[in-house]
Amino acid sequence: MIDIGKTMSKITLWSRAGALLDRQVRPNQASEESGIARLDAAGIAQWAQGVLAGYAGQPVEYVVPVGHGAGFAAIVDGALAFGPFDYEAVPPQALLADYAMARAPFAETGSPALPQGLNLGAQVWWAQAIYPDVMDRATLVPWAQYWAWWLSGVAVSEPTSLGCHSDLWSPETADWSSLAIAQGWDRRFAPLAAAGTVIGTITPALAAATGLSRDVRVLAGLHDSNAALMAARGHAAIARNEATVLSTGTWFIAMRLPATPVVTADLPEARDCLVNVDAYGRPVPSARFMGGREIEALIEIDTRRVDIKPDQPHLLAAVPAVLAVGAMHLPTLAPGCGPYPTGQGCWVAQPEDWYERRAAACLYAALVTDRMLGLIGARERLLVEGRFAEAEVFVRALASLRPDIEVFVGSAHNDVSFGAIRLIDPALVPDGALHRVLPLDEDLTSYRNAWLEHVEYPA
Repeated sequence: MIDIGKTMSKITLWSRAGALLDRQVRPNQASEESGIARLDAAGIAQWAQGVLAGYAGQPVEYVVPVGHGAGFAAIVDGALAFGPFDYEAVPPQALLADYAMARAPFAETGSPALPQGLNLGAQVWWAQAIYPDVMDRATLVPWAQYWAWWLSGVAVSEPTSLGCHSDLWSPETADWSSLAIAQGWDRRFAPLAAAGTVIGTITPALAAATGLSRDVRVLAGLHDSNAALMAARGHAAIARNEATVLSTGTWFIAMRLPATPVVTADLPEARDCLVNVDAYGRPVPSARFMGGREIEALIEIDTRRVDIKPDQPHLLAAVPAVLAVGAMHLPTLAPGCGPYPTGQGCWVAQPEDWYERRAAACLYAALVTDRMLGLIGARERLLVEGRFAEAEVFVRALASLRPDIEVFVGSAHNDVSFGAIRLIDPALVPDGALHRVLPLDEDLTSYRNAWLEHVEYPA
């Protein structure tokens, strides 16, 4: 499984029975072209080829690509036409103003207006403005499907990637948005394929370079948070029940599996709520904020220090001191994102103690997450997955703030990749049971009320 995220690229090797055999990780490098930040396509490809060559002695049957949802590639004459834009690159304001006038309404797309290039349509609009001749003859693919093309030479588009705050897709009709149709982008993007579709086998050139069998099959692949959702559905408690999955990493993304359909127009567009599309094409009401990035900014040290196991007792022990002095952080540190997109992030009674500061950062993340869950109507069950599932102050604070919801954690490291391989075999069950999270020993009611009094939006 190849997982090309914003911050890290990961390749994992799995057995047919769903056992993890190997995991390789590479931090993505900064890249720039014509003064615009780009995704590190060439560097990732070189690394990925080397990792795949290391699996030449293994009986590899399938490769599943996964990627973040805010990137696309333009292919011309069998090659990448220009470096894919980094979604943190900022398009010119005049161009963004024109794009804002052309966007389809939120009720149609479930895509809120986001800053930078987080709306994939804004990136396509930008590319069309600066590469008009290239874009007129290019085949366009979402970021995850670029890697499917790199592997197989077959270009496809896929609904979970298109249905991820892109402005390009209408989740309720499962078709292209009016914007995409009006701009002709529906004809420029490669043909649609479901995430689990085998689109071909690896190219002869890649087989020769890696030593892998020419018969290795390549799936269309999917959006990374939707892969995490596929992993969660392997648990019986989640699969067919009302439940919400919170994927944690650079982004914290809450994705609700509702027992009854949710109307897109009922979600608050201005608070970073959106509608994703799952691997089966169904709308998934969602909310998000840049949780990992904000925690990193708050503690100003390696973010592992809030979730590594040896530090958990110290962080839990620091919570009473944080509550006693009312030390808290207010949103937001990623402008334009999250349930408080216009908030001016700042400390109230900033802790000097290292553990207290990190505990307060976890409480902050829990308070923002609590608001996200409320905005999408989460109820009954919550599964926290990803690395911050091991941050005990964070997950136990969520259990305290949401006594009406059963909060669970599972494996913290392989949810995305396991979800991807469930496209090959949906009968696979995640290793290990879910664990119910206990609330903190301390009551957070007064602390939450004080925090809400400071924030700009109503609860």
